[in-house]
Amino acid sequence: MSYSTVLPIWEALRQRFTKTTSALPESDLNLTLGKSSVRGLLYHTAEVEYMFAEWFFGKTKPEYPAQTSSESLQELVELLAASNAHLVQAMQELPEDQWGTPVKSPMGSSSPLEAVGRLMYHTGMHAGQISLIQKNGSCE
Repeated sequence: MSYSTVLPIWEALRQRFTKTTSALPESDLNLTLGKSSVRGLLYHTAEVEYMFAEWFFGKTKPEYPAQTSSESLQELVELLAASNAHLVQAMQELPEDQWGTPVKSPMGSSSPLEAVGRLMYHTGMHAGQISLIQKNGSCE
């Protein structure tokens, strides 16, 4: 496996997430269910993409704004676009022979290929949570 194999799979999943996110009503950002909010899950998704780019691909995390309760949907969509671009660039820069090499991280050892698989799962899981919050959540 390599960048050219992984990228189309990642892009298919991530583009669907982006399309869904971009179509959210602004008011849905304030929906919560338990301790989770739509706004928080969107921010968290970007945050994890930045972390994984650093941990598993060696690409330094840039400065980005801390989460606040006043981020607009547009700001979150832009943050998600930036985190995705950062991750894709990190994947592209990884030498082909390192995709299967385990990397130690704060969450344990995984190869970059396994890390992308985890990110796919992570993104899908939070997309499902957002849908659940939209159906059953309430405003903060």
